[in-house]
Amino acid sequence: MSPQIAAIVCVVGILGLFVLDRDSESRTSTALWLPVVWLWIIGSREVSQWLAVFGIGKRAGEIGGQDHLEGSPVDAWLFTTLLFLGVVVLVKRGPVVVRLLRANAPILLFFLYCGLSVLWSDYPGVAFKRWFKAVGDIVMVLIVLTDPDRLAALKRVLSRVSFLLIPLSILLIKYFPEVGKAFKHYGVADYFGVTTNKGLLGATCLIFGLGSLWRFLAAYLNRGIAHRTRHLVVHGALLVMVLWLFSMARSMTSLACFLLGSSLIVATSFRAVVRRPSVVHFFVTAVVLIPFSVLILGVGGGETLEAIGKDSTLTGRTNIWHLVLSLSGNPLLGTGFESFWLGPRLEKIYSAYWWHPNEAHNGYIEVYLNLGWIGLALLATLIVTGYRKVIRGLRLDLDIGRLMLAYFVVALVYSFTEAGFRMLSLTMDFFLMAMMSLPAAPVPEASVWGQRRVDTRDLVESLSAHPTTHLAARLTGNQLVRKR
Repeated sequence: MSPQIAAIVCVVGILGLFVLDRDSESRTSTALWLPVVWLWIIGSREVSQWLAVFGIGKRAGEIGGQDHLEGSPVDAWLFTTLLFLGVVVLVKRGPVVVRLLRANAPILLFFLYCGLSVLWSDYPGVAFKRWFKAVGDIVMVLIVLTDPDRLAALKRVLSRVSFLLIPLSILLIKYFPEVGKAFKHYGVADYFGVTTNKGLLGATCLIFGLGSLWRFLAAYLNRGIAHRTRHLVVHGALLVMVLWLFSMARSMTSLACFLLGSSLIVATSFRAVVRRPSVVHFFVTAVVLIPFSVLILGVGGGETLEAIGKDSTLTGRTNIWHLVLSLSGNPLLGTGFESFWLGPRLEKIYSAYWWHPNEAHNGYIEVYLNLGWIGLALLATLIVTGYRKVIRGLRLDLDIGRLMLAYFVVALVYSFTEAGFRMLSLTMDFFLMAMMSLPAAPVPEASVWGQRRVDTRDLVESLSAHPTTHLAARLTGNQLVRKR
């Protein structure tokens, strides 16, 4: 098949996915296109990089020096426009947004500290621009979570992004290799599709693969769902594409996280599991501690690492960890927001590695380098409080809760060997969404934990985050009082 015909087939296939997955009964806001475009960009390439593919502007490998510090004006304009429009949307949603932010004070505190750290950066102008764009992550997550129909909004965002990025990655790898793959200096091919490296392709497949598995299982388990067969076909096909891309990218971290996240989604699909909080906690603990023991503590020896495609240095990651830690700045405050990989430090790292790494390949070390021990402490607070919210969400809204639990846990494990907590990344965006997501209103009789009543704290927190459900929740609360 010629590349031109393949491109036409791909476009027709993408349109077919959209048509088959349509749900005319759901009503979501037009503003959802803002986070969709945002995720299209951070899940693939920036606009300036796409323009370079067509010979407009500089290619990624040609950007350096002052250009590297200042970035592309095209990208800056687009991100600023999306952020401005997103803020306008949130201002119109007023009280809903305010209450959701108040319910997520630890996240705001973390972002405020990131902004404060700009003051001690060696490149405060660059750090501030990066922090300003990072605020867009919060804005886009809020647009999704404050949509009048949050469940439909989440489904549509995941579909609109994945239906474009996944098929196009296959097209570029198979029929446009000059764009979708590259050869290392020793002749081994790296496949990255619409992204710029195999790690990012793996992260894209991880996030949207879990989303499709979630949709597939929901359709499979619920025989009364509308258009069940169409949803099974669409998301089954997308899962096959994702698995093929995993095999091409050879991103073992993302593949392992996909399998772990999938196991969580499948396990929490059984009420026998989710009715017992201790079982859920045990399962989550095992999913996090086993990879930590193998990857970080070295428990299990070389055979376990070889089975997942790693060696004793985690494919050179431990060497990078030692180097970057030796170059770290103030241990308490760090080098400033997204400022470690700039200037003389970057030049020294580039001189040691021909392939020019731009991350520590460990999310926790990355936070330490940029934000110091204070940043790590704030991140730990986010994880602890976020886990409590995710579990509460699972208790009150099992449908969304199981996906949010998977995204939350996957971000923790992914960050053992990748920079999963960097802003403007898919893992960070969905990590934030998992922590901020709260059910629209509790339904006591349908509680999956086997309780007859929803805890009052759950009711209050959910109500504070979603005032649009005030009347329904108040009625539910009155029923609780009468039952008691």
